[in-house]
Amino acid sequence: MATRRFPILFITQSRIGDAVLSSGLVKALADEIEDARFTIVAGPLTAPLFARVPRLDRIIVMEKMRWGGHWLELWGKVRLRRWGLVADMRGSAMAAALRPRRRAVHRPAARPTHKVLEAARLLRMEDEPPAPFIFTGPEDEARADEITRGGGPILAIAPAANWVGKTWPAERFARVARELLGPGGPMAGGRLMVVGGPADRRDAAPVLSAAPRERVIDLVGREDLLVIHAALARARLFIGGDSGLMHLAAAAGAPTLGLFGPSDERLYGPWGPKARAVRGSRAFEDFKRLDPHLDQALCHMMDLGVETVARAARDLLAATER
Repeated sequence: MATRRFPILFITQSRIGDAVLSSGLVKALADEIEDARFTIVAGPLTAPLFARVPRLDRIIVMEKMRWGGHWLELWGKVRLRRWGLVADMRGSAMAAALRPRRRAVHRPAARPTHKVLEAARLLRMEDEPPAPFIFTGPEDEARADEITRGGGPILAIAPAANWVGKTWPAERFARVARELLGPGGPMAGGRLMVVGGPADRRDAAPVLSAAPRERVIDLVGREDLLVIHAALARARLFIGGDSGLMHLAAAAGAPTLGLFGPSDERLYGPWGPKARAVRGSRAFEDFKRLDPHLDQALCHMMDLGVETVARAARDLLAATER
């Protein structure tokens, strides 16, 4: 007898952080619908995050074209299938064009709402919002074991962000790392794992030098996202700015300290019981007054001091003591 299938078209976001924050919906659908078959539509950056989704039929990488041509191309690829559900995190007209049995189209919240809760509303799961979740495979876990093999707790740091305004100075990250990992620190004798993309080598250089070479795990542009996610799950603490890697660390279950300035932690704070956000003396609204479009090429993170971050890190370590 043929197995009945419930085809789901899930259109996720193009930015890593946004895709991670809504990834719990895929996990919830996979858990609740036994015969679900997934087709994931993602941008080039976020497509690798979904490579291990169970019962995955296909990943469609959608690259932006002029005049919205990417949507027309996508419609041509998916129009002939009878979809049980189209879940569209981009809020497009695709669900209406395909006429699925059920459609769930993202709409911005009427008032400021954390993006995990906003995603949960798509499937009417606000009461128990699905936490971000990234599937990994045995090969990803084996590679992460190999990378992190050794003694001592791991402090993971992601020093870069996608805009200089959100980037905390690398020298400050290095000072925090030395304080936590050095003699008398709460992670004394531990290891330093630095994560980032290929373009982040410059920001990472001062941080990579904050610990002896034999105690440094350099993951700056050297592994794919699923291996990095699995490696972050083995970290005792993660510290980073508001970035996709911060959300990836929180989704992995690592105690996560997110550093905020010109972005709103009420919407984009790391999610989970072991996640915290810290900022300096200025509120998000202060940055909006100074830089209304949040696009100036200057660092807005100078009011966040090393002592503030180190203290928050110590508090988070104490709160998550195993």
